[in-house]
Amino acid sequence: MTTALITHEDCLAHDMPEGHPESAARLTAVLRALDGKDLLRAEAPLASDAQICAVHPRAHLEALAAMIPEMGGTPIDGDTWLSPGSLIAARRAAGGAVQGVDMVMEGRARNAFVATRPPGHHAEASRAMGFCLLCHVAIAARHALGHHGLSRVAIVDFDVHHGNGTQALVEGEARIAYLSAHQMPLYPGTGDPSETGVDGNVVNVPLHAGAGSAAFRAAMEREILPAAHAFAPELLIVSAGFDAHRADPLAGLLLETADFAWITEALCDLADARCGGRLVSCLEGGYDLRALAESAAAHVDVLIARGA
Repeated sequence: MTTALITHEDCLAHDMPEGHPESAARLTAVLRALDGKDLLRAEAPLASDAQICAVHPRAHLEALAAMIPEMGGTPIDGDTWLSPGSLIAARRAAGGAVQGVDMVMEGRARNAFVATRPPGHHAEASRAMGFCLLCHVAIAARHALGHHGLSRVAIVDFDVHHGNGTQALVEGEARIAYLSAHQMPLYPGTGDPSETGVDGNVVNVPLHAGAGSAAFRAAMEREILPAAHAFAPELLIVSAGFDAHRADPLAGLLLETADFAWITEALCDLADARCGGRLVSCLEGGYDLRALAESAAAHVDVLIARGA
């Protein structure tokens, strides 16, 4: 068994305006940090319309396609832009998440890291927002249920921002659990503990700015991980955002690189106990290039060690 790295150069062609934090340099930094590591490398395919439309209505996909400019950029909102390569990049990101599920479910890899962009966890059913166009982890979870016949899939999100899109897309589906520890108040303003979904399939643990490592680890140990274990998933999907790092310019949770290695170990323990080790991690946020690269490398180093 091994760890798969799934990516595609098309994800570099999602061009943002000058100075935008969600730049192609993010993915370049991550891939450079993973260069030379013992990984099973695979290209992310394009997600099919059927895979995407299991989560997003076809009208959303058509609206995005209609807005793609022939050149330059088109804003959806102040944060979220489209360029000529944006929809292809988003399809690769969603397809990479689906490919990760297929590889671990078919035994071709024990776990997988999907290094793509744009991120996805803010994309709601019919609304692109927060740098996100399609919700990759929700698409992957639905694929696991429908294509692989699973009955329970858990999504754990440690991005510093709450994944409003993921929550909105799965909170009515009792076979999928969404569990998030995130800074609050912070964009997008969702993620209160009172948001519990159907049959308690949503667990939100807000943390205040400056909370730091001890509070983050306590939230995971006391609330997120026990709830995930109790759900007894057959597959674990991770929204791996590294923007809770103390160096990140868009938030202030003040985590260290070592915290991302620690939570990865804990999530691998969960996957070993409940899922036969099956874990698919999808890149979300992280906007300081050095911190992002270091944290992603620490995350993947644990996946490699545990996937051996």
